[in-house]
Amino acid sequence: MPTRRYDERDVRIRPGRGTRPRTKIRPEHADAETALVTGVDRGRYAVLVDPDGPGERRATAMKARELGRERVVPGDRVDVVGDTTGDDGSLARIVRITERRTVLRRTADDTDPVERVIVANADQLVIVTALADPEPRTRMIDRCVAAAYDAGMDVLLALTKADLADPAALVAMYAPIGVRVVVTRTEGPRDERVIHGFDDLRAALDGRTSVLVGHSGVGKSTLVNALVPDAARATGAVNDVTGRGRHTSTSAVALRVPGTDAPTWVIDTPGVRSFGLAHVDPAHLLHAFADLSEVAEECPRGCTHADDAPDCALDDWVADAPDEATRDARAARVESFRRLLASRLGSADPDPRESRETARP
Repeated sequence: MPTRRYDERDVRIRPGRGTRPRTKIRPEHADAETALVTGVDRGRYAVLVDPDGPGERRATAMKARELGRERVVPGDRVDVVGDTTGDDGSLARIVRITERRTVLRRTADDTDPVERVIVANADQLVIVTALADPEPRTRMIDRCVAAAYDAGMDVLLALTKADLADPAALVAMYAPIGVRVVVTRTEGPRDERVIHGFDDLRAALDGRTSVLVGHSGVGKSTLVNALVPDAARATGAVNDVTGRGRHTSTSAVALRVPGTDAPTWVIDTPGVRSFGLAHVDPAHLLHAFADLSEVAEECPRGCTHADDAPDCALDDWVADAPDEATRDARAARVESFRRLLASRLGSADPDPRESRETARP
C-alpha cells in the first residue's frame, strides 16, 4: 500500500474553551449617552435617555458583553450606545454603569453568601407596613432598617390602615432610632378612595429617590397609584384564611412622581416575605447611631455591644445618666440599637409568621 504525505487535512484543532476577546483593549464609547434604568424584564432594560434634559426619551436596551455578570438594576445611571431613539424595534446597548451612590442589597436568608442588588442610587427606604390586616411584623421592619442603614440610606416608615389600629406603639418603637414615620388611612369606596395623611407622605418623598418595600397586602401599590396616577400598579386583597397578601407587583420599576417641586422618583418593588442580612456588617449598624458610636469607643477590644457583652461601655453610659429621664432616654436608645443588632445576628426572638413564610418554597 503506497504511503501518503500528511497535509492540512490531517491536522485536528482542538476547539477553544470560550470566546475570549483577542485584546483587552475595549472601545471607549466616547459618544455614549447617559440614561436612567427604570425597569428590567427578561434581559431587556427600560431606560430614560437624558433624564430631566431637553432630549429626554424612553428606549429599550440590552447589556453589553463586556459588563459580564455585573447586575443592572432600577435606579442605575448608565451609558448607552446604539439606537437610542426609542422607536419600535430599536435596541441600545448598556456599556457602562456609573458609580453608585447607594446600593440596597438583600440575601435570601442570614446564611446565604450570595447578595442580591435590589436598587441603586436611592436616597431613602420607605417601609410600607399595615397596622392591621395583615398585622405588622416588627422583625421584618427591623431587618429593612438594618439594610437601609448599612447602605447609607434614610428610612421612612409608612404606616397604612390607621383606621383599623392605633399607630402609637409603632411610632414610639421606631422614633428613637431616627426613623421618620408617616401615618395614612383610606376612606370611601375603591373608585372614590381618599387617603388621609397622603400629603405628609408626598412631602417626605419630595426631591428624593425612594424605594418602597413591604409585605404583600399592606397597601404599597395603592400608595404608588396615588403618587403616580398613570402607574396602574395592580392591587389585591388579603387572604382571610392565611392573613397574607398576594403578590401583585411582579418586578421593580422606577416611576417619576408628577407635580413635585424637585425631581422625585419612587421605585416600587415586589412584595417580600423575607429580608436576609448576611451581607450586613454589624459594625456598620453602630455608625448609624452617632451618639452610641462615640460611646462605644470606650468598649474593650472585641466587644459585640450585645445584651450579654461584658464591660460594654453602652451599659455604663446608661447607668451614669445624671437623672432618671436621661437614663430612660439612653436606655431606649441602646435597646433600639441592640434590637437591630440582634436582628442581624439572628438572635432575636423569631416571629412564627415569618418562619412559616420563609419555609414556603
